[in-house]
Amino acid sequence: MKFIHTSDWHIGRQLHNQSLLDDQRFVLDQIVELASQHDVDAVVVAGDIYDRSIPPANAVALLDDVVNRLVNELNIPLIMIAGNHDGHERLGFAARQMNDSGLHIIGPLSKDVRTIELQGKQGNAVFYGLPYADPATVRHVFDCEVSTHEEAMAKLLEQVHEHDSHGLPKIVVSHCFLDGGSESESERPLSIGGADKISPTLFTPFNYTALGHLHGPQYKGAEHVRYSGSMLKYSFSEQHQNKSVTLVDIAEDGAASFELLPLTAMRDVRIIEGLMAELLEQGKTDAHNQDYLMVRLTDKNAILDAMGKLRDVYPNVLHLERTGLMSDNTKVELSRDHIKKGELDMFSDFFAQVSGEPMTDEQQQAMTAAIEELHKVERTA
Repeated sequence: MKFIHTSDWHIGRQLHNQSLLDDQRFVLDQIVELASQHDVDAVVVAGDIYDRSIPPANAVALLDDVVNRLVNELNIPLIMIAGNHDGHERLGFAARQMNDSGLHIIGPLSKDVRTIELQGKQGNAVFYGLPYADPATVRHVFDCEVSTHEEAMAKLLEQVHEHDSHGLPKIVVSHCFLDGGSESESERPLSIGGADKISPTLFTPFNYTALGHLHGPQYKGAEHVRYSGSMLKYSFSEQHQNKSVTLVDIAEDGAASFELLPLTAMRDVRIIEGLMAELLEQGKTDAHNQDYLMVRLTDKNAILDAMGKLRDVYPNVLHLERTGLMSDNTKVELSRDHIKKGELDMFSDFFAQVSGEPMTDEQQQAMTAAIEELHKVERTA
């Protein structure tokens, strides 16, 4: 049995108010191509299909296109479970009617854990889809007493242990936070205070566990308990992550082997730092100037329209930090002497910081006349 494990598509996501739909389409095309190229028996998406519980129409249209290409055109079964970002009921609409087509969607949690037996070219396997469920949901569905995410997951896995797979490999698909996993800023917390963490040992008895939620590819507890990671970088904290999907091959004896298949983004997400003049010069010849950028300016003087200047050479600057100004405490603390200064002196200081030169005599005279005129207006108002 050979399949692709992926997760955290977050279709419809924005990065600092920038739509990523075209970027997502670019990478999803690669996933479809990899599935065809490696002649896989299935594609498994371990949750967070969409970024919001009520996804925008263009996000739904994109997923519809991907599903059609995989299931109808390539005849590759597709298994998707709901993650914490998904609207479980909406994602699972008409799921029972679509099973026979090769599309298996596990939306809301049900009392009977969903089992899906798939036929592979070199052997069959049974997949168990466990959508994201917090302890309150598990208590309600199973009428049991669980208070932590680990207790809730243990309750769900009871049925997986008990199910007779007739000797076929057992593959668990889940969306959760394993203890010790490496986080990023773009992952929505499942709870506060660490109560969402689950021991990896719960999953080690199975032949493979396809996990979603954490955006960096990694494994915990054992190599066959794995996160595929997200298909794109969804925060600047992920700038050093290499995005991929996991190609999983289950041998006849049930042993799993893995290969990370790299994904290439249309635009990278990265952080650059330096003086304004240096970055503007660098941007003129930067072959990747269309990337999504966070810029950290080290200049210690004020700069008019810094974002506009940067976007002339880096059109997709999404966030700007003035680290040079923040590091110079003398620039952010107003001294008593500065407060005592008059309007002309304060404007002269501002002018010198922005332009790098002091005001000329003519400029000072013009500003003095403007200030006096403003005072006249105030007195007569």
